Amino acid sequence: MSNWPKYPFIYEISTWVWLGGLSKNFQRTVDLGSVPSEEWDRIANLGFDAVWLMGVWERSPAGIAIANRNSNLLNDFRRALPDFQPKDNVGSPYCVRRYVVDRVLGGTAGLAVARQELAKRGIRLILDWVPNHVAPDHPWALDHPEYFIAGTADDLRDPASYIAIGDNIFACGRDPYFPAWPDVLQLNAFQPGLRKAVVETAAGIADQCDGVRCDMAMLVLNNIFQRTWGAKAGAMPGTEYWEELIPATKAAHPDFVFIAEAYWDLEWELQQKGFDFCYDKRLYDRVVHENAESVRGHLNADVNYQGRLLRFIENHDEPRAAAEFIAGKDRAAAVLTATLPGARLFYDGQFEGRKVRLPVFLSRLPDEPLNRSLQEFYEELLASLRGPLLREGSWRLCPCSGWPDNLSYQNLLAWCWESSNERRLVVINLSSNTVQGRVQVPWSDLANLQWTLSDPLANVEYVRDGSEMMSPGLYVELGGWGYNCFIVQRQGSAAQLDPDTRPETSAVSLTHSGKTAAA
Repeated sequence: MSNWPKYPFIYEISTWVWLGGLSKNFQRTVDLGSVPSEEWDRIANLGFDAVWLMGVWERSPAGIAIANRNSNLLNDFRRALPDFQPKDNVGSPYCVRRYVVDRVLGGTAGLAVARQELAKRGIRLILDWVPNHVAPDHPWALDHPEYFIAGTADDLRDPASYIAIGDNIFACGRDPYFPAWPDVLQLNAFQPGLRKAVVETAAGIADQCDGVRCDMAMLVLNNIFQRTWGAKAGAMPGTEYWEELIPATKAAHPDFVFIAEAYWDLEWELQQKGFDFCYDKRLYDRVVHENAESVRGHLNADVNYQGRLLRFIENHDEPRAAAEFIAGKDRAAAVLTATLPGARLFYDGQFEGRKVRLPVFLSRLPDEPLNRSLQEFYEELLASLRGPLLREGSWRLCPCSGWPDNLSYQNLLAWCWESSNERRLVVINLSSNTVQGRVQVPWSDLANLQWTLSDPLANVEYVRDGSEMMSPGLYVELGGWGYNCFIVQRQGSAAQLDPDTRPETSAVSLTHSGKTAAA
């Protein structure tokens, strides 16, 4: 991935919803080939390295019909859209009929235009790959039934898990922990013909984009697949699915990036199978449900492993961050995930504070008020993080300490970034209470010099002694969910300053509202 940043910023867009919104705003039909230049400019101005256009592939009429008969799905549709109409269900983007860009979205030609517009702005394009299943009306169901997990007449007694198509009975797609998905057919990841076919399909996708996000990537690992399907899958191959697919794709497209949607603590295994990045769902869960010490323990992992994780506080599968996090924590969590090594993912609507999680089947958003303050925060955050430091620099976790009678420092998280000409120090209070503590900054050349710490998000600047920043550490005081993202620059030698004019040691504090002041 030499033409990619080491740690990219990625923007996920629900393509059908996005184009529908643009069509409404511009009062004309907008598809991928006719997106206004100002919209591409808006995305580029946010500073993203890649855009994931989620859901461009041809949707399944058979899948739509099945979904419209599913009472649980219909209830979820009405939860998100109280005025839901059947036409709003355009089908699941993960119920793929063919890996051809849906004509409603502009077809293959429209996608080529969109990719060109992104490339002109230095932005790469990511699309979807669904290895585990396809739609019931996918051509393979008729042309290659051997590619699927087969069922028996007895299996049809469970119509939620098996389906008859022509003379064949197919298992519906599933993972081992949940009921089957009734709108998709289960591919047999052990079948040699299928593996050859998916290599050919992936080659066609790689001609059209710069990377793929692989849905539920762990489901086709040999041991997982065997545990799920047992004898129905046949003999386990000697090689892994991904060990065949990823090298074959990269042989023709060396810079092509594979991103795994990954759960069950299988991130390391999938990295070893060739994935460039894997979802860091464990970090998300720790930030949502646990405390700073839990997060710190997670971040003690080897940086080379962490650098191949994808961090997020929102995507199309998770609750909206504005709904999941209380006010204040949402911003602290955003700063946290945006300033860690690895890929960083943001979801369309996250910046505006949308709270309704839209089922991926639906083509339009509900009306919601715009959170202008949150939008300004994200614009300022992303602007402050532009440049190569957080994309190519070196990252280190900073130790935090306190006092026996004040353990509030345990809610502090801190890390630093360094390159040949830039430095950053990030400090976050992952709690609702005010905290005090010291942050040990691990740069060996700090000693005996004065350093300026400026935070563009809070519009503040401090001068601090480098020796003290190293040990006992920079003294900080942060209000609930407070954070600082300091640019650190050298001022001069402390030995040359008159001790009487040297700045006194003082706390750095940040209030709940996000404004910083010297204590």
